[in-house]
Amino acid sequence: MTPGMEAAASDSSRAAIPKVLLVEDESALAESIAYNLQREGFEVGIAADGDDALRRFRAESPAIVILDLMLPKLSGLDVCRAIRSESAAPIVILTAKDSEADKVAGLELGADDYVTKPFSMRELVSRVRAHLRRADMGQSPVRPPEGRLMGGPVEMDSERHEVVVRGSPVQLTPKEFELLGVLLGRKGRLLTRQFLIEEIWGPGYFGDTKTLDVHVKRLRQKIEDVPHRPQHILTVRGLGYKFAD
Repeated sequence: MTPGMEAAASDSSRAAIPKVLLVEDESALAESIAYNLQREGFEVGIAADGDDALRRFRAESPAIVILDLMLPKLSGLDVCRAIRSESAAPIVILTAKDSEADKVAGLELGADDYVTKPFSMRELVSRVRAHLRRADMGQSPVRPPEGRLMGGPVEMDSERHEVVVRGSPVQLTPKEFELLGVLLGRKGRLLTRQFLIEEIWGPGYFGDTKTLDVHVKRLRQKIEDVPHRPQHILTVRGLGYKFAD
């Protein structure tokens, strides 16, 4: 192999290493998380406050963000909102055990997943791997059939990544778009919670169903006339959800 080919191979190898942006102001925890991720083959950048997190995100374009919500300078929720307005990169938020409201707020701002402190490093690494498999390693997010899907007041164009409700465009987060596509693509059929979680978050997902429930709630707020009395995204008690015309 010539020196030029060796350099190209080296560059290709470096490019293939997934970059994780870890946003955590507790230095001991940040170092522990970074060590475990690096041992699994990830490249890790650490930001200790919200301002630095956004600066590094824009400069480094990481494949995934692990985001603590309690940060100095700029809150984790503000960081989450800013990142999601600019990118579809997966965001996994870190929350305290008793902060249910923060979990929901993070998911409503476009985070893909959450891990509750204290957590096992094995679980966190598994979550990161699952999200990257879908986003960056050949298993792209679920996509509805090509062309337009229609149901009730909703028109969805998967190729243009556009959703129109009652004639007006609606902005969805990446996970909301995927979820709507699965529901519309199987309109009228009961889809179990487990099926939806595996379709949207992957079969390796370790989390509970709260993440799915929050995304359903957000979809209802954007699609239904009266979100708390839905006519289209229906709950089948104890089983799952379905989309009805």
